[in-house]
Amino acid sequence: MRPPLTGDERTQLVGWLDHLRSLVRVKCEGLSEVDAHRVVLPTSPLTNVASLVAHLRWVEYSWFQQNLAGVPDTGQTPWTPDGHPDAEMLVDDVPLAQLLDEYEAENARSNAVVAAMDLGDVERAVVRDSGQASVRYVLCHLIEETARHLGHLDIVRELLDGGTGYESMN
Repeated sequence: MRPPLTGDERTQLVGWLDHLRSLVRVKCEGLSEVDAHRVVLPTSPLTNVASLVAHLRWVEYSWFQQNLAGVPDTGQTPWTPDGHPDAEMLVDDVPLAQLLDEYEAENARSNAVVAAMDLGDVERAVVRDSGQASVRYVLCHLIEETARHLGHLDIVRELLDGGTGYESMN
């Protein structure tokens, strides 16, 4: 569901992000496990539905939990110093339903972090030399990130089975 046409800034930002998040599941509806993990772009072997959903989950975690809330990585993330740079996308053995449930649970945790902060508050973690991002910046970035990968899901889904659009969302 789209956010209301009028509303304050927080309502609009969280509303648009929640709307885009909900479309991720819509783009996955009816896919078999084989298709969810199928590589359709030989030059981009990690661009499959399951990997994209996993990536979106960990992007949420890193921006909202680690950066904004300041939760330290004590081994709960898929990344290691000598590991694969896209380790969060290596999910060949994880069912799509589990990935979607984990993504939605992460969305709820992200929204809880945002609800506890003002839009002008900044990240508790120092993650870059250029400064700390505000909650407002993080919400805008996650809208962009989610929309971009939703576009990838659109393309992958169309290549898999011809599925296009958001018919069930109209």
